Amino acid sequence: MSTRPSRRTFLREVTAASLLLPSTLAAVELPRGATGLRAPGEGRTGADGGRSPGALLSGDGPRDEGYWAQVRDRFDFREERVPMNAANLCPSPRDVADTVTRLTHDIDVDCSFQNRARFGDLLEDARSKIAAQLGVSPDEIALVRNTSEANNIVNSGLPLREGDEVVVWDQNHPTNHVAWEVRAARYGFRVRRVSVPEAPRSAQALVDPFLAAFTDRTRVVAFSHISNVSGIRLPVRQIADAAHARDIHVHVDGAQGLGAVALDLREMRCDTYTSSSHKWFMGPKEAGILYVREALVPEIWASGVAPGWGDDAETDLTGARKFESLGQRDDACLAAMGVAADLHAELGPREIEARVAGLATALKEGMREMGVPLVTPMEPALSGGVVIARVAGDGNAVFQRLYAEHGIAGAPTGGLRLSPHVSNTMDHIERALNGVRALRPEILGAGSNGG
Repeated sequence: MSTRPSRRTFLREVTAASLLLPSTLAAVELPRGATGLRAPGEGRTGADGGRSPGALLSGDGPRDEGYWAQVRDRFDFREERVPMNAANLCPSPRDVADTVTRLTHDIDVDCSFQNRARFGDLLEDARSKIAAQLGVSPDEIALVRNTSEANNIVNSGLPLREGDEVVVWDQNHPTNHVAWEVRAARYGFRVRRVSVPEAPRSAQALVDPFLAAFTDRTRVVAFSHISNVSGIRLPVRQIADAAHARDIHVHVDGAQGLGAVALDLREMRCDTYTSSSHKWFMGPKEAGILYVREALVPEIWASGVAPGWGDDAETDLTGARKFESLGQRDDACLAAMGVAADLHAELGPREIEARVAGLATALKEGMREMGVPLVTPMEPALSGGVVIARVAGDGNAVFQRLYAEHGIAGAPTGGLRLSPHVSNTMDHIERALNGVRALRPEILGAGSNGG
């Protein structure tokens, strides 16, 4: 039976609630050479009547497939090789890529201290935009290289000692799991692993295992916001409230959260939150963020100390900036994070979350209708954009054939993982499902009749 009507109907219901706001998704015009720099996105056409650097998305009605097709056109990937792996690496829109190229060129044309000094304003512009979207202060945001670096800053900087305990989710990424084990081997604290139900029926079913693991010795609970190996989304606020009642530090790996779901870190009540630019944020590569709640900045030791730190152990860097003391940085890359933040602001974080949920749900519905078992919960409240099908056969072979024969780039993580984003269309979802249908015998494994 064709699955097209149910998926199309579902997506129409999801998107009809969101009205299209005037937005500008445009290539950033930056001056070349020594003529000076301005903040990426400065001078856009909008309600203030400013100057537009490019095309304006048309339409004032519901965000239908025509609207999202225009968003897809901001990306340069070819239709014969469609990326659906935002959980690992997402393509950047031309706006972001062009900014990195142009700002890098500006440095190469004039690499003087005088020219490079102006990049400080661009980095602060990016920091402020990201902080605003996360509901926090710019002084609580460090611009780092990726989630892995940010996770390691936290687990090496928190003052832990022998006898302390750290509770981690067994679905964490290695940099929020194995890294704690490495630190524990050095400092003598204990790491306790928590498992959650494979098919959770409620948020409370995901919270209870953490509560059961907390003891009087627990100092930290560290978990992924959304799992990259199952797609399960943990209820951060509920875990955080329970942890704070015991004075436990709450660290969240948000690699699958930033850019995929609307975030308010104050409301979530985590103490530290980490993420990368190159995944759902659709930003430049080798860039990321570390959020540290303001009151905790002095308590966490920085991993690196470079020129600009200060003259003694008491750093004169402001707030979380002390965690990005690394010497020479790729300033063009970091500045381009501001352009990615502009994209999210223009599309709307909640609208992006609704679109990602719609695409993911369409994938899950289609797979369920053809009898392909899912690892990821169906409910959007218990999941995000990560969709994983259980593969009984050779998962790597399925992953390779989906790309080679059907032009869908996914991942073999946890089974067959597909992670659609706003650069994807419903036609891409249909194509992915056609590929899954063709590979169904291999996915179901030996004994399947493939019917």
